[in-house]
Amino acid sequence: MDNQPKNKISRKGLTVWRMYGFFETAIVLLLGIGAGVMTYFFEWPTWLYAVYAAVIALFGFFLIYLFPKVRWQRWRYEVREQEIELQHGLFIVKRTLVPMVRVQHVDTEQGPILRKYDLAQISISTAATTHTIPALVTAEADELRNRISVLARVAEDDV
Repeated sequence: MDNQPKNKISRKGLTVWRMYGFFETAIVLLLGIGAGVMTYFFEWPTWLYAVYAAVIALFGFFLIYLFPKVRWQRWRYEVREQEIELQHGLFIVKRTLVPMVRVQHVDTEQGPILRKYDLAQISISTAATTHTIPALVTAEADELRNRISVLARVAEDDV
């Protein structure tokens, strides 16, 4: 894909996604421990412990290391006068153009983990869908929200 959008999300977003992956892997670890306890009590084959450990290790590798890295590398966006272009995807790269005349409102959102890393995400709402740009530095997210709002108003006035 040539002509990719030029802006990337913050590198701190990679840390946040890895933290989410750690939490998800911890849940899988708890399930694995539960399965191990059941294996012990029901006297199932001991090779199942190796299967549980392999599954937990694979989940950790994919959810903490690989998926966040690829997701961060692929996430790009660009705000132009007439449109917003988004590119993202883990296995399938999706490119979306949102015309400014379709933008109804723009929000910034910030949960506790994003706030800890001074990040926010922008939600761009149209009549049909909501598009999100994740993991932007808070000041950049506020500036971008205001810019999109002004451009959407100008685009609406031109129609």
